[in-house]
Amino acid sequence: MSNGVTIGQAAAFVGVTVKTVRHYHKLGLVEEPERDSSGYRRYGSADLLRLVQARTLAAAGVPLAEIGALLDADAARFAAALVDVERQLTERIEELAARRDTLHRLGDGNRALLPDRAVALLERMSGLGFTAEEVAAAREGLVLARALVPEGFDDHLAHVEHALRDSRFVALSKRAAECAAWEPDDPRIAELATAMADHYLASPAQLKIVTGLQARTESATRYEMIARHGEEEAPAAARLATLVEARLRAAGVRVPGPRPR
Repeated sequence: MSNGVTIGQAAAFVGVTVKTVRHYHKLGLVEEPERDSSGYRRYGSADLLRLVQARTLAAAGVPLAEIGALLDADAARFAAALVDVERQLTERIEELAARRDTLHRLGDGNRALLPDRAVALLERMSGLGFTAEEVAAAREGLVLARALVPEGFDDHLAHVEHALRDSRFVALSKRAAECAAWEPDDPRIAELATAMADHYLASPAQLKIVTGLQARTESATRYEMIARHGEEEAPAAARLATLVEARLRAAGVRVPGPRPR
């Protein structure tokens, strides 16, 4: 075929690289032309058409492994195959869109890990005067609660949202956050534990903040991971939680038993 074009010319005409053309040959998408008397492989119009078709399907997102069958299919099979390819592409687009949304949410650490309702709760805490450190600690607790007890997370949010309307609860919560900086044997811890336990016992709806999540677990393990998060760095907070739970337990409230210390 002396009037054909070389592989370099064919690649340029079709809009791909020589390496791509050779890859198409290797996959069997386009047959490699025979060499002419000069030793060159010459690509004719039929070869170029096949290359264009293969390149077009590949650019449309059709997997290379499926292109050969499409090129050799009759009109009906080709149309049916394109419908299936379109379905696959739609699924990929939806998956990519979901990943893009996740990347956008990563710009806001809260929104990457928590639903909008939980983010609004954290923003509300900031508006109530909780420090950035206290809001960050609450965020970590919510992330753990959502991951470990997802079926109870919405109810837990509702209990906390309701409790934040109570100025006494807010004041006690701020005081509890402050106690993390105290010494573990500070007498104020016992006084605060009594005040918190009494408040919970007088407010059954708020008591569910303590009892709601653990009631949904098959054991105390996941509840402990949520309730005790961060205590290794704050022994005073650990003692406060232990005393509050002991007082609630003494009043007949079911709370998982304390871990050995």
